[in-house]
Amino acid sequence: MIIETNVVRFPGLSLDSGETLHGLEVAYEAYGKLNAGKSNAILILHAFTGDAHAGGVDHEGKPGWWANMIGPGKGFDTDRYYVLCSNVLGGCRGTTGPSSIDAATGKPYGMRFPVITIGDMVRLQHMLVQSLGIQRLLAVAGGSMGGMQALEWAVSFPDAVFASIPIATTARHSAQQIAFDEVGRQSILADPDFNGGDYYDGKPPARGLAVARMVGHITYMSDESMREKFGRRLRGREEFGFGFDVDFEVESYLRYRGSQFVGRFDANSYLYITKAMDYFDLTNGHPSLAASLERARCRFLVISFTSDWLYPSYQSLEIVNALRGRNHDVTYCELTSNYGHDAFLVDVGEQTGILKGFLARCQREVEAGL
Repeated sequence: MIIETNVVRFPGLSLDSGETLHGLEVAYEAYGKLNAGKSNAILILHAFTGDAHAGGVDHEGKPGWWANMIGPGKGFDTDRYYVLCSNVLGGCRGTTGPSSIDAATGKPYGMRFPVITIGDMVRLQHMLVQSLGIQRLLAVAGGSMGGMQALEWAVSFPDAVFASIPIATTARHSAQQIAFDEVGRQSILADPDFNGGDYYDGKPPARGLAVARMVGHITYMSDESMREKFGRRLRGREEFGFGFDVDFEVESYLRYRGSQFVGRFDANSYLYITKAMDYFDLTNGHPSLAASLERARCRFLVISFTSDWLYPSYQSLEIVNALRGRNHDVTYCELTSNYGHDAFLVDVGEQTGILKGFLARCQREVEAGL
């Protein structure tokens, strides 16, 4: 599939902060064909540093970040479903964010961009889906931050989604998860090139952003996967260098990941999106997680991975137990994997079979009018 990125424009969006954003753009991609009843649409929700390019290949030959899951015969089977993915609000890959031009000034927003939430992201996605004439999605699905959005969809728009598939995620960040995000933010803010967020006409805070990515990437892997991939192997040398250049393979890998990230992601988006994840808490305004999920009416498939220590399985189980406490239709699968948090992106064998079965069941129930 050679994929085109589409852009939809909206006049404005009221935010949870009380501010209003005007003149928004949303970048999205679509795969497969929408059926006559518009009942086979699935919205894919990307993780923190993802974008709208989830499936197929673009004109440069780059595969989508979930291309192993989206396509004919895959987990999200484009022979059966119409699959959408949009870049989130606050992003830097086609949807309005800090790097976008503020019409009031003619310059990029930078840190003048209003603080956003997961709820804001989902409301903009709902506007996109409605603009395409889709009244109810067959499913919303995503891992990590995408899973947070899947949960938000279920409670904010209960009539607009038949099934929610949160993968490797949480109903709220723990203190440890907030701490990792804060280290990343501080590394960016401390970069002398940050310039209060107004760096678009000059040198970006590349060093700070690279360090933030290095810290984040460590949390995506497991101890076992890092041991298998790197161990204590030296990089291009037989002995220690007795200095602070690269000695170990893992050091070289992290530096490469950091420098690669700087070329494709905006530092301000890093700040805004991590803060949105930290603010996310389904229990806000409710006495319990179960009470917060009371409004949801969709089916749920919750998936976690044994080696994921960033979003460990106990956080998925907390969601599952809260749903069961309110007699919701919920299926839970903890999958064995050595890949850590990245498992939802790379270890897709079992995940594919589970998703195909769950989605087929949902499609049958929709067609039966349930």
